[in-house]
Amino acid sequence: MKTKTTIFLVLALIAIGLVTGLLLWNQLPEQMASHWNVNDEADGFTTKFWGVFLMPIVTLGMFGLFIVLPNIDPLKANIEQFRGSFNLFIVLIIGFMLYVHALTLVWNLGYQNFRFSAALLPSFGVLFIFIGYMLKQAKRNFFIGIRTPWTLSSDSVWDKTHRLGGNLFMLVGAFAFAGSFFGGMAAFWLMFVPLIGSVIFLVVYSYVLYQRETKA
Repeated sequence: MKTKTTIFLVLALIAIGLVTGLLLWNQLPEQMASHWNVNDEADGFTTKFWGVFLMPIVTLGMFGLFIVLPNIDPLKANIEQFRGSFNLFIVLIIGFMLYVHALTLVWNLGYQNFRFSAALLPSFGVLFIFIGYMLKQAKRNFFIGIRTPWTLSSDSVWDKTHRLGGNLFMLVGAFAFAGSFFGGMAAFWLMFVPLIGSVIFLVVYSYVLYQRETKA
């Protein structure tokens, strides 16, 4: 995906999120639910202003970082080698954030006959599966990917770690899909335990690879 197309799509998504919140303003409560616990119970609340505007503002800030950081990376030429995939990731992560925003608006309008986790986890699954796909294509850089001291020091360690990391993140995505059928604490264990375990394993894995490479 080209960067110009990415910018257009993301700004359109953010605009839709803002306009939707404004159109629904009079139907939303003054105190809006903004956080749900692992049992799908609303346990955090905010004012209507922040309930409507916070997520679009956050996504706009994220988008700004996604556009600026690759351009100031000393290894930006490497990023250009997988820029199309990264641009699609930008659209997906912004779309995911605004999907959460949409679910929040729906809940606060009184349509609460759904489990928040069950509605959210499939989108997590899609996101992690694509992250896994992107990791397999990522080249060494300072902002995108599995950035440990050892992956950043060696193209070989970077490539091997990201090939394995891509598969692990895709597996996490599959677990997230499975979690949507259970909800509650089971969904938490099915997604976050494999995710945390994968991250820790990849850090150790990159260190072991680097040690083997430097001693060879």
